[in-house]
Amino acid sequence: MRRNGKSQCFFVLLFLFAMQLVVQAQTPAAPAPTPIVAPARSLEREFFKNILRDQKAIWTSPFHLERKDAKWMIPAGIGLGALITTDRMTGDEIAEFDGGVAASRIISYPGSTFGVAGVAATFYFVGRRTNNGRARETGILTAEAALDSLIVGEALKGASQRARPEAVRERSEFFDGGTSFPSGHSIQAWSVATLIANEYHDNRKVQIASYGIASAVSLSRFTVGKHYISDVVVGSALGYMIGRYVYHAHHSQTENSAGANDVEASKRLAITPLYDRGAHHYGISVKWEF
Repeated sequence: MRRNGKSQCFFVLLFLFAMQLVVQAQTPAAPAPTPIVAPARSLEREFFKNILRDQKAIWTSPFHLERKDAKWMIPAGIGLGALITTDRMTGDEIAEFDGGVAASRIISYPGSTFGVAGVAATFYFVGRRTNNGRARETGILTAEAALDSLIVGEALKGASQRARPEAVRERSEFFDGGTSFPSGHSIQAWSVATLIANEYHDNRKVQIASYGIASAVSLSRFTVGKHYISDVVVGSALGYMIGRYVYHAHHSQTENSAGANDVEASKRLAITPLYDRGAHHYGISVKWEF
């Protein structure tokens, strides 16, 4: 790290920002806002507006610190500081065991941009095809959480400029032109996993699978030698926070019930009989909304 006052001050601000997001991911969830009771297509129509609202909430979160947050900020800060201090040592140690690099690279694919895009698209189009409101909403919100994570991750990478473990010179140093902090795969994998786990909170197997895959992706980014442990930990915490926020901010209760298909169908299709005995008019009126 370049030892000048400007860089050190900037890193402190970045560190406090990351810590606040980690705190939000660990503290109990605040009461969820009033659900948006609207057809699923409203999420599609408001998709980019919701992205802007999400970014505003994320980037202004440090201004909402309270005194009670200190009980989380202090130990979290100490823990992350210890990880950053020992990152080069742990990174060098894991680099000596290159036998599982190929497997780690494969495991990390679900956390890539293409991987999370495939998950979102699958939920969305299956939901449309089968008229499953919950799957359709999951696809939309998964895409939203993934895009939020991508924006936040890339912004922090550009701000921190941390050198990756594979860098020949100045590895693990901040403000050195790198893209290591935080782990992009981890933040995207955890945002998607948290969103899916919250949507299917009544299905234990889905929750275990979601968080299990996200954990495997995060660990693989360390074992493959692309990131340090602190990169992975911060990325995972940020992803968890973003996924939880997107769900509570935009989830619609009408699409999370067992009868979501019937609810959605009743909003889309209306059949009304027409009968006029005097005029000898008989028939039906069909109204289809999509």
